[in-house]
Amino acid sequence: MIKSKAPLRIGLAGGGTDVSPYSDLYGGSILNATISKYAYATIEPGISDQIEFFAMDKKEKLRYPVNSYLEPDGKLDILKGVYNRMVKDFKVIPQGFRLSTFVDAPAGSGLGSSSTLVVAIIGAFSEWLNIPLGEYDIARLAYEIERIDLNMAGGKQDQYAATFGGFNFMEFNKDDKVIVNPLRIKRKYIIELQHNLVLFYTGTSRNSSNIIAKQSNNIATNEQTALQATHKLKEQSVRMKEALLTGNLDKIGEILHASWQNKKEMAKGITNPQIDEIYDAAISAGSNGGKISGAGGGGYIFFYCPGNSRYEVIEALKKFSISAENYEFTTGGVYTYSI
Repeated sequence: MIKSKAPLRIGLAGGGTDVSPYSDLYGGSILNATISKYAYATIEPGISDQIEFFAMDKKEKLRYPVNSYLEPDGKLDILKGVYNRMVKDFKVIPQGFRLSTFVDAPAGSGLGSSSTLVVAIIGAFSEWLNIPLGEYDIARLAYEIERIDLNMAGGKQDQYAATFGGFNFMEFNKDDKVIVNPLRIKRKYIIELQHNLVLFYTGTSRNSSNIIAKQSNNIATNEQTALQATHKLKEQSVRMKEALLTGNLDKIGEILHASWQNKKEMAKGITNPQIDEIYDAAISAGSNGGKISGAGGGGYIFFYCPGNSRYEVIEALKKFSISAENYEFTTGGVYTYSI
């Protein structure tokens, strides 16, 4: 039995600058951090004479005769996409097996769940088949499977966050090169950030592809409001890096608030009346900034709560039937092993 897990991430600053065509035209930069929520993949070779897929969190099962290619048809396409690419790129001899998956956050949550699942599955296959893939190899392959093979809209950060893990400042150059810069942040700053950064699930997921398509179209058509907002988001990723490295944590809420204002100008659908009401309630209760994680429209939202204001913010948001979720920042990326 081969097992793999990869961490989900919170996008702290710069989100959206990793999406084409912005990253191709101007280059992007993002600061993100992985948390103790994961995507899991388990491969059981020889347990069946068929190819079996089981998405345990979705309670979906599929079976296919052993074949070198499985047609994506809207049903567990991520699992099919990884399998197809492993067979194609690494000359894998098709055989019977069961691939089971589980993700700690629902699809459309804004924590990069789809990309993280791709990374976890690639990790399981590489462990099973003894394929020597480095971190950049895994992340790039995951990106190509999602964005090219399966034509799923999105950026580049999630695959690299899940593969590398920890706090990373990522640069997306105009020549399609990605540079991951791990940040050495003092432990006391991380502990304080973990205390002050409160994570909530809004109870609604969203189709990030629609929002990302609008965002990409605005950049492609040179829509100035969206373009200038995206430039500012890139600048704020640098400010966030400086605040974390120097321990100037009081600036984080301010940066998050500015990022949220800019993010809302990137495309329609990033916010809605419910999200605005939640945001305003958190600010009134003592937070000095926050943002939706991911493309927007729903999913997870987090707030920076200086001092001990987290408790007042948590209490204030109970009226929306949402509660704070426990998490820890993690240092490791995708991890695979056999038992």
